[in-house]
Amino acid sequence: MHDIQQMLEEKRAKARLGGGEKRIAAQHAKGKLTARERLELLFDEGTFEEWDMFVEHRCVDFGMADNKIPGDGVVIGYGMINGRLAFAYSQDFTVFGGALSETHAEKICKIMDQAMKVGAPVIGLNDSGGARIQEGVASLGGYADVFQKNVMASGVVPQISMIMGPCAGGAVYSPSMTDFIFMVKDSSYMFVTGPEVVKTVTHEEVTAEELGGALTHTTKSGVADLAFENDVEALLMLRRFFNYLPLNNREKPPVRPSGDAPERLDYSLDTLVPDNANKPYDIKELIVKVVDDGDFFELQPDYAANIVIGFGRMEGQTVGVVANNPLVLAGCLDIKSSIKAARFVRFCDAFNIPVITFVDVPGFMPGTSQEYGGIIKHGAKLLYAYAECTVPKVTVITRKAYGGAYDVMASKHLRGDVNFAWPNAEIAVMGAKGAVEIIFREDKGDPAKLAAREAEYKARFANPFVAGARGFIDDVIQPHETRKRICRSLKMLKDKKLENPWRKHGNIPL
Repeated sequence: MHDIQQMLEEKRAKARLGGGEKRIAAQHAKGKLTARERLELLFDEGTFEEWDMFVEHRCVDFGMADNKIPGDGVVIGYGMINGRLAFAYSQDFTVFGGALSETHAEKICKIMDQAMKVGAPVIGLNDSGGARIQEGVASLGGYADVFQKNVMASGVVPQISMIMGPCAGGAVYSPSMTDFIFMVKDSSYMFVTGPEVVKTVTHEEVTAEELGGALTHTTKSGVADLAFENDVEALLMLRRFFNYLPLNNREKPPVRPSGDAPERLDYSLDTLVPDNANKPYDIKELIVKVVDDGDFFELQPDYAANIVIGFGRMEGQTVGVVANNPLVLAGCLDIKSSIKAARFVRFCDAFNIPVITFVDVPGFMPGTSQEYGGIIKHGAKLLYAYAECTVPKVTVITRKAYGGAYDVMASKHLRGDVNFAWPNAEIAVMGAKGAVEIIFREDKGDPAKLAAREAEYKARFANPFVAGARGFIDDVIQPHETRKRICRSLKMLKDKKLENPWRKHGNIPL
């Protein structure tokens, strides 16, 4: 018995050492933590239960039969994050560069299956050189098995990817199918083909950082949601982010008691919107002043900044916030912002998170680049997402809501539950100037007459009462009571039940 116990401890010690002291030191020299150090930071102290510590690869080619390390380059298991269950896998770059083998993939699939059975999120800490070349097609099959699990888990349990090192080739497609992707600046990158291949095929000279670094994916491509300074900040922020999410699609989002009174009024909001309709203002000021304790977790802040998305809380309950931002492109909807918001709305809908929408939108972005880029189809994604969405939807129009963009932004016509407008809101097909120039084009040569027509149009349509008269707006509210009215609406909607017609799945305009 003593011998077995000693052998067990020796095997555990070997597995914990991963690729050995030298490789661990190299990982630390790059400013990176090891796979196990990352899990220790992510989970509550002493709660992580590791599985498959003794798993080894089965490859016998290219000298691999004599080169086996317990765990095979990935640490898997479950534990508690702020007292709530989560599963995780953490790739170990010290073991074969974190390269994915058949058994490495089997380990990842094992915890994904278990997470779906018990209804808990899956967090992937990616740090891998890609497929294990010595295993050939077996490692490619392993990737495909992981992809299949990602698709099956989608909309069932939240999936989060934290890219903490290289992630290239086929490896990028697992994170791309998860709900959120976070990256670490200067030490992580994602691309389908690396700089060398790019240079060979297209003759472009580009660094790994420029091609697929954290800043590239959070500002240019929109692939990643946020970038953090280092491993420690990334994992601590991930713990904070985890607090907003329900564990699975069968439960409501978590409630965190707050001392912020739901009836709180904020009179500074009465002067947020400038008198000049063409002057911008920061919609984030409104969001921060409305949510509990000013705590707003924004996603993709540096990508498609004309729309703002993120999580906050109202009376302790998680809510998703979508808001046009007049500070950027006047708050117009374009291709990037439509896709960004649509994906976020669909996540909220899948996981029972109410959606609050703040509207100040002059329309869709005009221009050849938008039309050639497919704004018709991409803009329809946001329309589709809101129309399909069955969770509580509360909408507040703060200023402009023009044209088709009015319809798209969670209007009453797309089954908005409660739709408010501020007193100076303008709900119309288009702005007064453009409308008058079309309706009264025969008066174009007479500026005085045109100005009178514009004033007449504004008096008639540039207010929320025409929409209110038709029931498209439930109430016109004072800006200072926005929080109070949203909280009351959400309380009324907490047991809302609405089901879409049965179907295998819809066909969103991709």
